[in-house]
Amino acid sequence: MKIIDLEKRQGDFQMKTGSFSMEEGKIHGIIGGNGCGKTTLCKLIMGIVKPDRGRIDYEGLEVGEITMTAQRPYFIQGSVYENICYPLKIRRIRPDEQKIDGWLARCGLEEKKYQYARSLSSGEQQKVSMIRALIFDPKFIMIDETLSNLDPENLELFEQVILEIQKERPVTWLLISHRLAHIYKMCEVLHFMHQGEVLASGSRDEILFGSEDERIRRFVANEVIRMEEKHGAFEG
Repeated sequence: MKIIDLEKRQGDFQMKTGSFSMEEGKIHGIIGGNGCGKTTLCKLIMGIVKPDRGRIDYEGLEVGEITMTAQRPYFIQGSVYENICYPLKIRRIRPDEQKIDGWLARCGLEEKKYQYARSLSSGEQQKVSMIRALIFDPKFIMIDETLSNLDPENLELFEQVILEIQKERPVTWLLISHRLAHIYKMCEVLHFMHQGEVLASGSRDEILFGSEDERIRRFVANEVIRMEEKHGAFEG
């Protein structure tokens, strides 16, 4: 996928991404400060909002092959099962009960299958959101902070899921997270955003440890300090 000079104004915020590419079959990450445009970029890719200028070259990807999760998942009125089936329904795909039950069991949600989805805990909702995103085998998956607030055990579960998918049938991922340790562990390519612009793209080591751009260095240093205060030293 190629992002070509996207521009979008929303209130006082002005996005001008510049141009960059996301190689197919890779795990990409976007990092940057709050309000830099990460979520807006995802919404532009999904087609939820339209750019004022510029374009996206999807390189053959269909809209129905792209999915996105959010930090605060939106659920339709209904059960966990109905929410998981929703993306299948709109794509006219028959639900595979064995596959759905397998996902629920793996995530420890087998007893929640027919529970009202909005009554789940925040962690359970994030797990259902991930199952719903993966259930139709998309080719481009954007994870917008959905994994950020999971406990370490469940974060590791979905890290394993992502790596298993990449081993079996590589797809393209775009991960957004404030956990740099998670980003460093998972992503092959990083893109750094600052005030609506993608300043740099490169390997995780190039961006996190080798950048000469003071804005990137300052961001990484501040995030490492914050993580050390919350979770202990950053290992990388």
